Amino acid sequence: MPNSILSTLDDRYTVTKQNQDHRSPYCTLQWRQGQLLVRPLGQVKQPYLPSLDHKQHLVECLKYSSIKLVRIDPKLGEARLRFWAEACKQASKPIYLRIPTREKEPLSKVLLKRLIDITVALTLLLIISPVMLGLQLLIRFYSPGSIFEQEWHIGERGRLFKVLKFRTTVVNKKIQIDSTRSYKNNAGVREDENQFTSLGRFMLKYGLHNLPLLFNVLRGEMSLIGPRYWTLAEAARLNLEAQRQLNKLPGITGLWQEGAETKLLQLDSQIL
Repeated sequence: MPNSILSTLDDRYTVTKQNQDHRSPYCTLQWRQGQLLVRPLGQVKQPYLPSLDHKQHLVECLKYSSIKLVRIDPKLGEARLRFWAEACKQASKPIYLRIPTREKEPLSKVLLKRLIDITVALTLLLIISPVMLGLQLLIRFYSPGSIFEQEWHIGERGRLFKVLKFRTTVVNKKIQIDSTRSYKNNAGVREDENQFTSLGRFMLKYGLHNLPLLFNVLRGEMSLIGPRYWTLAEAARLNLEAQRQLNKLPGITGLWQEGAETKLLQLDSQIL
């Protein structure tokens, strides 16, 4: 690999002078017991690393490094978080947000809940499989393109993962939703409906677009019952106290929870 990028993310790096491009780094990298900590710039200086701005270079560095997982500071902002999340996904490296920790639940309780989640999720998938197959055919017929849409969310202990849902929008349309508001209005329908297909609006009305979330439950990224899950955009705006909510395993039932948790999205610039 050329020495203009980080060859291995272990305990050293080399950067050629001509390739530094006089650019400033946006983060500080620190290695700790097999973990790569990605932090905002502080007092510790490091040279500019081209791989920090080129995803494919970063993917190669992560893939062939001894790093077991990446922990990234939410203060870097949504764009940087998404950049690192996509690179880690391609490199098959788990990535977590650096958030305040909280007490863990007893192992017996966790295992019992996991067993219930798997059993119920598999049963529900068998029952509703004809419905899901029918929706896939309708999506393919009325709106050619990808059947599913994926979006980065925050799981247990701050782990980033992609939720799986049926696509409800027009192809090549990306919904922009103000993350300081609830993603559903009082009628339970998402905003910016001009970007939704007619079938998509129908699925949103009855929550059918959420059926593929059962696969996230089987993968252990979600639970059937639990708090609402936070999007990556929302998590980047949470203050330190609110970030403690990200330690919990999110649940599908959290989609319909209304109340105080939405208020946690208020910014606190002094804390952030």
